[in-house]
Amino acid sequence: MRLFPLIAAVCVGFALYLYIFQRDAVDAYLEENGTGDATESAEATNIEEAPGSGLVRVVVRRSEAREIDSAVILRGQTRAARQVDVKSETSARVISEPLRKGARVEEGEALCRLDEGNRGAALAQSRAQLEEARARVPEAQARVEQARAQLDEARINQNASARLSEGGFASTTRVAGADAAVASALASVESARAGLQAAQSGIRSAQAAVASAETEIARLVIRAPFSGLLESDTAELGSLLQPGALCSTIIQLDPIKLVAFVPETEVSRIRAGAQAVARLVTGAGSAGTAPLTGQVTFLSRSADEQTRTFLVEIEVPNADLAIRDGQTAEILISADGAKAHLLPQSALTLNDEGVLGLRTIDADALVEFHPVEIMRDTPEGVWLTGLDDTADVIVLGQEYVIAGVTVAPTWQELSQ
Repeated sequence: MRLFPLIAAVCVGFALYLYIFQRDAVDAYLEENGTGDATESAEATNIEEAPGSGLVRVVVRRSEAREIDSAVILRGQTRAARQVDVKSETSARVISEPLRKGARVEEGEALCRLDEGNRGAALAQSRAQLEEARARVPEAQARVEQARAQLDEARINQNASARLSEGGFASTTRVAGADAAVASALASVESARAGLQAAQSGIRSAQAAVASAETEIARLVIRAPFSGLLESDTAELGSLLQPGALCSTIIQLDPIKLVAFVPETEVSRIRAGAQAVARLVTGAGSAGTAPLTGQVTFLSRSADEQTRTFLVEIEVPNADLAIRDGQTAEILISADGAKAHLLPQSALTLNDEGVLGLRTIDADALVEFHPVEIMRDTPEGVWLTGLDDTADVIVLGQEYVIAGVTVAPTWQELSQ
């Protein structure tokens, strides 16, 4: 049996027992009997690190706040600036060859052409009715003039009959006949005026019929409302389109929009017109790695009922159409700068109420708790706000102390 390892283990265990459980007694014994320069140096070090016996040792770092640029980081997607389903407004058969999806079209370019049918004849009939209505107007105006002349003649006869009757040269019957002639002439004038108004109304009705026929013919050519790309084939040759039937879908990708949803805790930091930078997670060609720059063009004033987030839109140039609709993007929106402290994430702790914060010490080594907010996470640590410009932060041992107690701090250099 080997006795040496057993004896060595017993000696080591006894030494650890004295060092851990009887340390005060050992220190007192060494102090009484003298321990040389090494013991005095160790005691001086202990006094410097632990000014009072029974105090918890903590590691403290002095942190200075620095001005940093702030940004709101979001994850969103690309969206076409415009997307429209171009549909038919009338019923007819397609007579044009289809355009294939992916083709570029210009504003006003014909997408689908429909058969005219009898619409041309209807237009010709409406125009003929318009000419007929216009021809009736001179006749109606002549009748009005004729009725007015008859009215003037009847009034002259009425005046003559009245004067002759006053002198006793005309009978009462003659005077009554003259009055009746005036009344008849007035009725003729009103009738002629009504006829003129009817003729003018006929013109307006015929003009409306012509406009309706021309509009119906114009609907036979379905045109692109704006320049863009076809997202689907146009209607096939020979197919019958009804009102509301799809001719084609067209999208506009230049400029393109980046859309994301901002949490309500960050929405107050974003302003319309703010600069934004984005990177596509899955890009097409060079657009996948090159940063995209744009401006915030819209920030919703109403939150989504389900997620309690706010829609934000950013407009980005896309002249080469390399960015597609629906790609995922990581977005950084610039916000106002702020003073923050760069500290290790391990220094963060929670108080009894569950509030995230840091524990610091004052000039008397008294522990204080400060709630903080995380601005940005970096490989060097986290940028935090909520502290004074200068703060002595406990970076090790903060979990073993609470606010209001005194500790024994050991200062950590920034290089550590």
